[in-house]
Amino acid sequence: MFKLFDLSLKLSGFPIEESKKQFDKILSIPEADYENYTLKKRKEIVDFHLKNNSFYKELTSKIDTENWNHLPVLTKKNLQKPLSERLSEGFDAKKVFVNKTSGSSGDPFIFAKDKPCHALTWASIIYRFGWFGIDFNSSYQARFYGIPLDFIGNKKERLKDFLSQRYRFTIFDLSDEVLEGFLKDFKTKKFDYINGYTSSIVLFAKFLQKKNLVLKDICPSMKVCVVTSEMLFEEDKLLMETQFGVPIVNEYGASELDLIAFENTDGEWQVNAETLFVEILDENNQHVPNGTEGRIVITSLYNKAHPFIRYDIGDIGILDEKSTFKKPILKKLIGRTNDIAMLPSGKKSPGLTFYYVTKSIIEDDGNVKEFIVKQTKIDSFEVDYVSENLLSSDQIRQIEEAISLYLEPNLKFIFNRKTSLERTNRGKLKQFKSML
Repeated sequence: MFKLFDLSLKLSGFPIEESKKQFDKILSIPEADYENYTLKKRKEIVDFHLKNNSFYKELTSKIDTENWNHLPVLTKKNLQKPLSERLSEGFDAKKVFVNKTSGSSGDPFIFAKDKPCHALTWASIIYRFGWFGIDFNSSYQARFYGIPLDFIGNKKERLKDFLSQRYRFTIFDLSDEVLEGFLKDFKTKKFDYINGYTSSIVLFAKFLQKKNLVLKDICPSMKVCVVTSEMLFEEDKLLMETQFGVPIVNEYGASELDLIAFENTDGEWQVNAETLFVEILDENNQHVPNGTEGRIVITSLYNKAHPFIRYDIGDIGILDEKSTFKKPILKKLIGRTNDIAMLPSGKKSPGLTFYYVTKSIIEDDGNVKEFIVKQTKIDSFEVDYVSENLLSSDQIRQIEEAISLYLEPNLKFIFNRKTSLERTNRGKLKQFKSML
């Protein structure tokens, strides 16, 4: 079989065949030896950057670099300086993989990966999608993503879609008329899987529910749906499983790193321990026990072009108590550290709590398609929503009562009905936003 996807990586200078073999070797390391493998790779990448990266040398100049726990925790703000100042010796911006983070954390920056590291990232992604019978060289993807609207950016993305066996559904307009067009494509094209932003795919599932349709009946070739980039709530997962008739898989990744965690066939959120080392730290950069929430801090074990060593990705999560070095399990992803609501009582609460409580009430009858919550003052919030009918006074009262119960009383809410919600230029929907 002609492997167009692998060939496109190879032609771009990414040694995919060698990286797949390297990845297989990592996978074959026994559980008993895996801690040693991790500690060895950790030390190797630190030593490499101490020797070859002036940015990292300066950052660690007054630190005992032999002690892992003394190494600095990198933040996105640390990395907001010209890429040329952060590249390792011997690496040229024109000869490495260069990209920009999405900016969903509010701190976008340009990053680099050397080509073998980026090829290893692809080997990792290919392996995990393979758990569900997906082969990037032959499986046809229904892609729910945004797309650049400028001519050159648009054409480049369309070419990548062609080489990657993808058909893109643009998600900037998700009206019923547009979703009807999506449905026609599923009737005529033999898609193997869906991949894309959670909120857009949930909207498509709600559209199917309203029409009393199951996607697998319409498109029998469908095997799985992989959602990414936004929070997946349990009731949305159940809705999608019902309306799509295939497994729903939760992916957690970052463009500057790799896939961080990917739901396995047992329903566990398995952390990528092959190319990454994931730690959970408290506010003082100390490790917390498994089962305890903290900041997700990640080391890229193979990126020589640019240091991502103890990199605070900006998320809060919990590792499962049963995690091992070879198979860490992400028990829960709580949300981004910058999505915290500050309340009049002094209490801090994950902003997604507001979203979640509100969601449990206003989506019950199927009237509200989607919504976002914004904190405008210490005691004031706005809920922008898209619906067929205005929210009733009874629904608004229920929301206020639930917020009082779960968080605290006397918070003020304004509800704004909209025809559509503002998404990022990549098509993501930010479910909670603090304006403070």
